[in-house]
Amino acid sequence: MNLKNKVVVVTGGASGIGAALCRRFAEEEAKVVVVDIDAAGAAALAEEIGAFGLGCDVTREADVVNVVEKTQAHWGPIDLFCSNAGIFIRGDIDVDNARWQKIWEVNVMAHIYAARAVIPQMLKKGRGTLIITASAAGLLSQIGSMPYSATKHAAVGLAENLAITYGDRGIQVAVICPQAVHSAMTRRGAGVAGVNGIIEPEVVSEHVIDALADKRFLILPHPEVRTYIQRKTSDYDGWIGGMQRLQRRYREKALETQS
Repeated sequence: MNLKNKVVVVTGGASGIGAALCRRFAEEEAKVVVVDIDAAGAAALAEEIGAFGLGCDVTREADVVNVVEKTQAHWGPIDLFCSNAGIFIRGDIDVDNARWQKIWEVNVMAHIYAARAVIPQMLKKGRGTLIITASAAGLLSQIGSMPYSATKHAAVGLAENLAITYGDRGIQVAVICPQAVHSAMTRRGAGVAGVNGIIEPEVVSEHVIDALADKRFLILPHPEVRTYIQRKTSDYDGWIGGMQRLQRRYREKALETQS
């Protein structure tokens, strides 16, 4: 995919993976729209890279629609939409309903709102790309966060179904599934997700550029994840047993830290 003069929208674009994507797309001379709930942060990055900045709460469908409409008015139809915003909540069955609802809205519904807003106009053109940022937790699991694991699994499943539904109609869909990435989310530690190292957001952006060129669905910035998936599917019970042992080590380490 030649990104020069292509209209590209990135949600959660003011920091972390989103900011790295915005900068990388700008290097490719794309017309970038930096979108974030932190409107000031989006505007600052947009000014830095010569882009267009917009504030948006991705849990509000009207906000997402507004981003699409303003982008079209400013630069024309969207060629690539990166639904990248996400949040992390620690805990398991103890997490209250309000926090479950919040993470569901950000990590799942926001992607649905994005798809609803951009796919119809992409279908009219006969082409377009939607990238969803999920996580290796959506392919494996997330020790220490049941809500993150569940919502990232949902995000991967959504991306799969979008690819199946619209792939033969000119719409390319991809899903990013990294392990730990340096960001506000991992500032206090990456836990088990950091077992293969914490990579920089710029590494993720390079993998995205490569995946766009190859038209790949699954983007794995940590290549080890592919091996873990293969182990999981070849022996599910054995894999769960291994994860239970890892969980015990994680819990013991957490207790040692507290003592």
